[in-house]
Amino acid sequence: MKDNFSTQAQTYAKFRPGYSHDIINYIASFTATKNLALDIATGNGQVAAKLAGHFKTVYATDISEKQLENAIPADNIIYKLERAEHTSFDDKMFDLITVAQAIHWFDFDAFYKEVYRILKPDGLFVVMGYGLFSTNPESDRIIRHFHQETLGDYWDPERRYVDEDYKTIPFPFEEIVAKQFLDTFTWTFEHLIGYIDSWSAVQHYIKKNGSNPVDLIRDELKESWEKSDGKAVFPLLLRVGKLRL
Repeated sequence: MKDNFSTQAQTYAKFRPGYSHDIINYIASFTATKNLALDIATGNGQVAAKLAGHFKTVYATDISEKQLENAIPADNIIYKLERAEHTSFDDKMFDLITVAQAIHWFDFDAFYKEVYRILKPDGLFVVMGYGLFSTNPESDRIIRHFHQETLGDYWDPERRYVDEDYKTIPFPFEEIVAKQFLDTFTWTFEHLIGYIDSWSAVQHYIKKNGSNPVDLIRDELKESWEKSDGKAVFPLLLRVGKLRL
């Protein structure tokens, strides 16, 4: 598993979109028993914090100590610094395991072997994420050109799984057909820029070139954004499965 987000952990925690209570409630509705949940690659704990309202105890792991330092605290969340593919948990321990916006970084074979070890036989495995957002037509044009052309060579190869809506990831589970969700946010221009700054490809560009590529679009994007309603609509990616026994 790659760690692409320690460098911008505070930016990530502040500007990344969260997951609505609707989608978390929907996921939790599939689990008859709500004792133990695990959120893997938890980042700043945004999913873990919402799961904490449904489960007696939530464990949340990440390989980034800086991300965990920015995680949302709760009395029933236990954060641990651990790799997704090799955990310290007991066999058949969890009622629910979630991974949000991170599974594309994993070693699939090793990770799924671990899921099969630590998930209860009747437990649920859930992959979540969000695709590229849509907004007003002019800002969309600028952002998509930036995403595909300016940053094209700076995206990690694994990122294509997100662009393919997680439909092409290996998924060795008995799949449950999931409802589709959209999340809509109203952002200031500063929030929009903060979110784009948190992209891994932006950080790769800065590391290689010593300059922030967001500066190339900042003025034009600001003009289009400030003429709009500031809405950003994210398609949520969701796959839900049970162990094949």
